[in-house]
Amino acid sequence: MKIDGEAYRSIWLAEDAQTVEIIDQTRLPHRFEVAVLRSLDDVARAIRDMLVRGAPLIGAAAAYGMALAMREDNTDAGVERAHAVLTATRPTAVNLCWALDDMCARLWSQPADARVDLAYARAADICNQDVAINSAIGDHGLEVIRAVYEARGGSGPVNILTHCNAGWLATVDWGTALAPIYKAHDLGIPVHVWVDETRPRNQGAALTAWELGCHGVSHAVVADNAGGHMMQHGLVDLCITGTDRTAASGDVANKIGTYLKALAARDNNVPFYVGLPSPTIDWTITNGVRDIPIEERGPEEVTHIAGKDSNDEVVTVQLTPDGSAVANYAFDITPARLVTGLITERGVCAASREGLAGLFPERVGTV
Repeated sequence: MKIDGEAYRSIWLAEDAQTVEIIDQTRLPHRFEVAVLRSLDDVARAIRDMLVRGAPLIGAAAAYGMALAMREDNTDAGVERAHAVLTATRPTAVNLCWALDDMCARLWSQPADARVDLAYARAADICNQDVAINSAIGDHGLEVIRAVYEARGGSGPVNILTHCNAGWLATVDWGTALAPIYKAHDLGIPVHVWVDETRPRNQGAALTAWELGCHGVSHAVVADNAGGHMMQHGLVDLCITGTDRTAASGDVANKIGTYLKALAARDNNVPFYVGLPSPTIDWTITNGVRDIPIEERGPEEVTHIAGKDSNDEVVTVQLTPDGSAVANYAFDITPARLVTGLITERGVCAASREGLAGLFPERVGTV
């Protein structure tokens, strides 16, 4: 994707081909800054403190974290330590564990002196694979948007509501939920995106709105609780969200508030789709509501908010009374019965074990 006409990925290697650079997403939308990661601990902090976020990007960052770790300690103990440190950063996004397990399996099979080069090569492969997957999700989701546009006789924009950020900032490039929107926009299909602000971290207002604006896509930020009202009044043609982990049954974990959007969509006959890269599928879980772990984050995300003041300075202010307790659940689970379809790199399927197995038959019976 492009920022001021310059193409960017969300993660890349510096000119020395060893240091990792990322867009610091905690500084957006008011500041565009590149953060430099030189060590395992740098990557762990970037994931934990959400300088990078979004399940696919977390997996890519973790892969490069393993590469940096091998520069520090390429022994078996070094591999195990890096795996443990990075696994502890974020519990919900399955891509993290997938990438780390993949990297470790490859590293353990090689002698220590080959591990640095192997780790960097595999991390690059994971990034390139993510870009290809997301582009394919965009192609398949484009047909969903095109069908809505043609059904209304090619008049007016297709109004799409999304929640949180599942664009290129949440991946290496293209995005998941936003990839079909970018593809439609680039082909001249008029789209308008209703961007949920997505409290408490405001990834919609801060990140989705920023990247849509950079790409020239029509959009408007709305309060999180406005979605149901808008659906009641015919202002939403379909919903598309991303996912941090999807159970084999089709249950979807995504940013807190997604479940409520799905309920409103069902009540108003609005199609509800999820952009789903296959590494995000947890084939070991059959009941997402019961078994997907829900991360609880620090209270300051709820009690405080950052924004730009009249002097163009970014400041943080407190919203809540002193002493008020906070519960900060980062994700919720949308049951498969509320999901119209899963948009994957291999096509669109029903949100069910049978639907997923039809697209990924090689995974059936492997776990």
